[in-house]
This record gives sequence, C-alpha cells and structure tokens, in this order.
Amino acid sequence: MRWWKIAGLAGLAGVAATGVVIARSERKRRAYTPEEIRGRLHERAAEAAIKPELEKP
Repeated sequence: MRWWKIAGLAGLAGVAATGVVIARSERKRRAYTPEEIRGRLHERAAEAAIKPELEKP
C-alpha cells in the first residue's frame, strides 16, 4: 500500500470521528427542555453579576 493511500484512509477516519463527536454533542444539546435552558442562563447571569464584584481590589 502506498503512503498516499494510508494518508487518505487516516483522513477519512478523522472526518468520520469528527462527525461522530459533533452528532453526539448536538444530541446532548437538543435533549434540554426550554425550562432547563432558561434556568441555566439565569444561573450564568447571576454568576456573571457576582464575579465582577469579587474581582475588584
């Protein structure tokens, strides 16, 4: 087998692995209900409001 065939197969495997990772993360993201997302955003906003106060000298 020539080196370009091996490089091509490795590239193809990399593309397939990337697709799997993207599909898995997309599935996790879509599993949240709108209420869960809203709650998380409110928590992040509350944390962001508190952190600048803690960083002041």
